[in-house]
Amino acid sequence: MRPEEDHRQIDQAVGVRGAEVRFGDRVLWRDVDLDITHGTFTAILGPNGAGKSTLLKAILGLQPLSDGWIHVLGSSAGREQRRIGYVPQRKSFDRTLRLRGIDVVRLGLEGPRWGVPVPGPRSRQARAAVAEAVALVGAAGFAGRPVGDLSGGEQQRLVVAQALVRQPDLLLLDEPLDNLDLANQGAVAGLVQEICRKRGVTIVMVAHDVNPILPYLDQVVYLAAGRAVAGAPSQVITTEALSALYGAPVEVLRASDGRLVVVGAPEPPSVHGDRHAP
Repeated sequence: MRPEEDHRQIDQAVGVRGAEVRFGDRVLWRDVDLDITHGTFTAILGPNGAGKSTLLKAILGLQPLSDGWIHVLGSSAGREQRRIGYVPQRKSFDRTLRLRGIDVVRLGLEGPRWGVPVPGPRSRQARAAVAEAVALVGAAGFAGRPVGDLSGGEQQRLVVAQALVRQPDLLLLDEPLDNLDLANQGAVAGLVQEICRKRGVTIVMVAHDVNPILPYLDQVVYLAAGRAVAGAPSQVITTEALSALYGAPVEVLRASDGRLVVVGAPEPPSVHGDRHAP
């Protein structure tokens, strides 16, 4: 049996063994082992250029591996796309965009089929699915407004609803908190955890700053120096674990307000500061 066909990881939402991504002669990361249990909330952290988004795309099946294998929802990566919701990195919507928020959500259901919905059972089912997704993210009060008029936090809720409208088993989020203030970062993180708990959706989120999401996480995957370490936040974001990962002295401190500060890592992620602060 080939390694990629070994289904011992079928009980996991995501199973990764010996994964490597190489671009020419450059190895981005190697020997990545990871298990993500169904119905849990995991964050992928690491410095810029460490390959966080690349790992997310490998799980989605969009990035080929040069070694190892990834199983997603019981199959090889890329085979269960309809059971996966994906929110890529994005900037905020243009303020001149007059598309309603509810139409943005419906795009997640209709895909390229654009135009006036044909009345009938399918149309009623679509409206019900959109309404359910909008309610799930707490967007019912503003989903009827033009998306360009909405705040960044409101827009992000609608984008998450767009990914949820097909009722996926796995939701992949690539820096969904980027460009949001701290209050909205915490609100969106809390929303994601609520979806995870109430619906049993497995969440994997790439994040630059762990602090707004730390209280909600089940697991952290920290990428650095071409390698990865995974586990509970209390096991991974420690002086000992990060020093071993970087192969250099790294100190993890806790500020008086409870925020984690990582000192000594080259261009570390903002588990040590808000890069969007003025």
